[in-house]
Amino acid sequence: MLRAGLDRVPEAAFHHHTTFFLAELAEGLGGAGHLAEGFVVMERALARAKRIEEGWCLAELLRMNGELLLMRAAPTDVATAEECFRQALEWGQRQGALSWELRSATSLARLYHRQGRTTQAREVLAPVYRRFTEGFKTADLLAAKALLDTLR
Repeated sequence: MLRAGLDRVPEAAFHHHTTFFLAELAEGLGGAGHLAEGFVVMERALARAKRIEEGWCLAELLRMNGELLLMRAAPTDVATAEECFRQALEWGQRQGALSWELRSATSLARLYHRQGRTTQAREVLAPVYRRFTEGFKTADLLAAKALLDTLR
């Protein structure tokens, strides 16, 4: 439905959201097992973000690209995904976008946890989580807290 909507609505109508919608489509395609198509759409989203300097969502695009890479799991994908998560975390920090930072830190910490790097996982996620003062019932904060509890 998202693909059909993006095809039907002129880009100008959702100019500031098109890139993010493309990333959501890429993530959905990946989750549905259409990884090759998901990567094509994600590349389009990343290229569009860079071309029109749409940095407001670049942290999330990089994070989502890392998650797609982990779904594919080719030999170099884990290292590339880790770099995507690191870049996403840096973008979130530079922008002062605490929610993007949390999502990126959670993805990176989850990867470290899978690799048995528990201390690094905790060191990445705990400081970001502690900066929150509200919203503890949101999905992202609940996921981060659950992961932190696992890392203890």
